[in-house]
Amino acid sequence: MSGINKVILVGHLGKDPEVRHLDGGVTVASFPLATSETYNKDGKRVEQTEWHNIVLWRGLAEVASKYLQKGKLVYIEGKLRTRSFEDKEKVKKYVTEIVAENFTMLGRKSDFEQSPAAPTHQSIESKIEDEFTIGPSDENGDLPF
Repeated sequence: MSGINKVILVGHLGKDPEVRHLDGGVTVASFPLATSETYNKDGKRVEQTEWHNIVLWRGLAEVASKYLQKGKLVYIEGKLRTRSFEDKEKVKKYVTEIVAENFTMLGRKSDFEQSPAAPTHQSIESKIEDEFTIGPSDENGDLPF
């Protein structure tokens, strides 16, 4: 039996996705993702935040660059990958990343609208509806359950 390498995270983007275009037209996007959990310690509520390095490739990177922004809540599925590199002083460094296989934007549709100051050709909300239609909703945009 082969192993399983699966990661599921729900968190907030620490900054806007950084997008690069590699040789051959391959697109890669990366950003930090913060996940938080709370617990009680000595009768006080304590929040612990973990930061994760997220990497998206090709079409997924393109979609992320269009719709994801710092602070947005997102659900990510992917796998862990650890890679090594040498820094300027020739010291070997290691970095662990989550290579995203898919993601889902969470929150209200209004969370993904452009600000009034930004130029609008078509609102992000209607683009999201076109590309990510979930199903029937009431007049407030909420799901019927």
